[in-house]
Amino acid sequence: MADAELTAAADTALHDELRGRFGDRYSTAAAVREHHGKDDSHHPVIPPDGVAFAESTADVAFAVRACARHGAPVIPFGAGTSIEGHVQAVCGGISIDLGRMNRVLAVRPDDLDVTVEAGVTRMQLDRELRGTGLFFPVDPGADATLGGMAATGASGTTTVRYGTMRDNVVSLTAVLASGEVVRTGGRARKSSAGYDLTNLLVGSEGTLGVITELTLRLHPVPEAMAAAVCSFPGLEEAVRSVVEAVQMGVPLARAELLDGTAMRAVNRHSGFSYAETPAVFFEFHGSEADVEANGAMVQEISGSLGGTSFEYARRQDERTRLWKARHDAYPAILALRPGCHGLTSDVCVPVSRLAQCIAETRDDMKRATIPWGIVGHVGDGNFHAVFMIDPDSEAELAEAEAINERIVRRAIAMEGTCTGEHGIGMGKIGFLREEFGAAGVSAMRAVKAALDPQGIMNPGKVVA
Repeated sequence: MADAELTAAADTALHDELRGRFGDRYSTAAAVREHHGKDDSHHPVIPPDGVAFAESTADVAFAVRACARHGAPVIPFGAGTSIEGHVQAVCGGISIDLGRMNRVLAVRPDDLDVTVEAGVTRMQLDRELRGTGLFFPVDPGADATLGGMAATGASGTTTVRYGTMRDNVVSLTAVLASGEVVRTGGRARKSSAGYDLTNLLVGSEGTLGVITELTLRLHPVPEAMAAAVCSFPGLEEAVRSVVEAVQMGVPLARAELLDGTAMRAVNRHSGFSYAETPAVFFEFHGSEADVEANGAMVQEISGSLGGTSFEYARRQDERTRLWKARHDAYPAILALRPGCHGLTSDVCVPVSRLAQCIAETRDDMKRATIPWGIVGHVGDGNFHAVFMIDPDSEAELAEAEAINERIVRRAIAMEGTCTGEHGIGMGKIGFLREEFGAAGVSAMRAVKAALDPQGIMNPGKVVA
């Protein structure tokens, strides 16, 4: 047979093998494949050849072993909320959908941890923990699956106080490229045993294995919480207020920057009437006295920088509405240009370089012909430039990509990173060499080759 006929025969055999295990939980329907070939990014749809809906670690292991035998790529899929092309099947293959693996397996209040399947979403876990006095802090905004959040090394609005997924995953279960199931550790609060397999897999974006279960750290719900919004005359003053608060040791729970465009979008989208100038959304956690004192200190810092209208939200419903508006800032910005696609930068720099990095980025973007806005988790030095692109305009995409490249190079020159929380995916592969050097990328490729010698695990991502 010709090579094409051999490939077709192998594909048919793989589909038959997966149907034998999954039955109607395996699909090659065009609509299902298209859904699994697209995330929330501007990257084009690249559908897989088939989709297996897993309901257990054993299901995942079977699917990976079958793909390994046939040399077919494996692409894990959670909720599809990533924005760097993580789920696109750039080399074809089988998408393993983990959304049905959505059981909370054990909540252990005495140990401040919880074990979940990878398809449990952030908001589902939040509901499960109500009444326990505990919460899981990593909040990227989207109702992403926790497995996907671990795979991309996600963070979000509360990172400044509670850390990223890397700081909050105790251990995990994953299926390797061979189909073997590995458990990366127990539930002890610390360990010096062997290599750190947990943090090797967290942030690996499905290129080393498929995460199926996680044990996560929980935190006590604070005695008191208060949010506040403060408007500023310019971006520099807004950023400086957060930098000074961090440098003075104020334990901020959240510090979120929105520029004037983002505030205009939030007002329209969420029904607020804030000044359409740069603003920072703050949140404070602790005892009643701590919250009062920290809020007063940040208000004083903000006032010294021209901040006005320091408005508090103390009730639960007020804070929920406020943070929903912040989380909705991205779709709200895109709604300012109906039908557009978003291209979003994701750089992170040392906090001391943040004001300079944002100011230079803003000056760069002022020359753009495309509408844009800036938002950021500025308490930890991470910000996003959002471009509103006409999906039919190659010129606009090229312009946005060129500006994004300058933003990334600026951040790396300031000893920062090309991605604070979104990951590499297929969108930022070219920047890894600049950030880590040739030797660093070679080391990553060596790890990839050792754990995935066939190169079947989410190929075309991270170190392709």
